[in-house]
Amino acid sequence: MPLSASISTRLRHQHESLREITRGLAETALRQRINPDKWSAFEHIAHLAAYQPVFISRLEKMATAPAPSFERYVAEKDPQFPTCLDKSFADLVELISAQAAQVNAILAHTNDADLLRTGLHPKYGLLTVTQWTEFYLLHEAHHLFSIFMLTQDLRTARV
Repeated sequence: MPLSASISTRLRHQHESLREITRGLAETALRQRINPDKWSAFEHIAHLAAYQPVFISRLEKMATAPAPSFERYVAEKDPQFPTCLDKSFADLVELISAQAAQVNAILAHTNDADLLRTGLHPKYGLLTVTQWTEFYLLHEAHHLFSIFMLTQDLRTARV
């Protein structure tokens, strides 16, 4: 069974909302932590950029190994996360777009049988490639929503 229209559409376009959500805000504002104990909008964006290669790697492992097991992803333990934090907002947006295109290319060339291949999530158990893709999209949407809320707080604080 191929990827659903919902998954396919979100894969192609969901990340594009990042530009709309952040429109009109300076990078310095995006880097501002509204709550000192929580990530800034910029840190959420850096996390999205750092996580995409992890997802790509997981897709590649599921394509070549039977039911590989994956550790829980923790941004603070990912060596790419600080690297992404050092990038500019513009560079992160371009990186996210390029990596999203790579995810799309991989999944566009994955046949129906390979979409049923599995990988073991430490909490949610054995997931198919399709389920991993849904998980990836929901994870991205969660962070986009967090970025939306933070940017609205920034806009309200400026008024």
